[in-house]
Amino acid sequence: MHKKEDQSDAGVDGTATCKRQDTCVIVIEENVSAKPPSKSTSKKDASGDQAMKTKNALLTVASIFLVSLLGLAYVYFSFPQLEDHEKQHVKLPWDIEDAKKLGQVLDRYKDRYFTEVLGGIFITYIFLQTFAIPGSIFLSILSGFLFPFPIALLLVCFCSATGASLCFLLSSLVGRRVVYKYWPERAAQWAATVKKQNDNLFNYMVFLRVTPFLPNWFINIVAPVIDVPIKPFWLGTFFGVAPPSFVAIQTGKTLHQLSSSDAKFSWNSVILLAVFAVLSLIPVLVKQRLRRKFE
Repeated sequence: MHKKEDQSDAGVDGTATCKRQDTCVIVIEENVSAKPPSKSTSKKDASGDQAMKTKNALLTVASIFLVSLLGLAYVYFSFPQLEDHEKQHVKLPWDIEDAKKLGQVLDRYKDRYFTEVLGGIFITYIFLQTFAIPGSIFLSILSGFLFPFPIALLLVCFCSATGASLCFLLSSLVGRRVVYKYWPERAAQWAATVKKQNDNLFNYMVFLRVTPFLPNWFINIVAPVIDVPIKPFWLGTFFGVAPPSFVAIQTGKTLHQLSSSDAKFSWNSVILLAVFAVLSLIPVLVKQRLRRKFE
């Protein structure tokens, strides 16, 4: 029997050699350890992923916009046949006169086609709010022109809250980069205030909607970026837009009364409109006191 001696020598790069007296067997182990990726490669991968996410988000927003336009087109073409002199007034109102002309046209059809008229205003209002397009104030006036005050107020509040919430959701997809690029200081300041009001967000959202501290479109876009929950956002918007909407709705009702061929000039309507206008100024007059309360 031969005497065996074993030795193990560490080879270079993880290789090992085994030597024996009788025979020599060389075992080579492959080095399977991979080199860590460089920092530049990681940054490129991260930027590529971020660019892909941004692209997908923009495509999603564009798709939603196109689908919304198709919905508006469907409402328009499903409306009853209008006379030639009426068609020129069926457009998005940009001033009170446009709202009055459109209201006079729709008023002729609302009794027979109530669902179509209500649905058209509903979809158009939410479309404007969702994509932060100006003009919803004149739809509020139009609602007051066409419908009883309670229905008009409920319609305006619901459309405002729902459209703002859809804008909120769209901003959560693509808004973060935009907000911190164009309004970094303002967003950071508001984020700090929201953090202080974390247990009182409903009242704070009502406060923001009632008072003219921040534009509504800015609130809709920035809120998801600074982690405002959707539930107090919707509820705060629903109740917060009610006081400012009183004036717009009453303006529409006054326009309807004054534009009716069989209606006489009514001082009651003018006085009521003036009262609502004064009431709407109260948040502006006490805004400094309200600001101190929520800061």
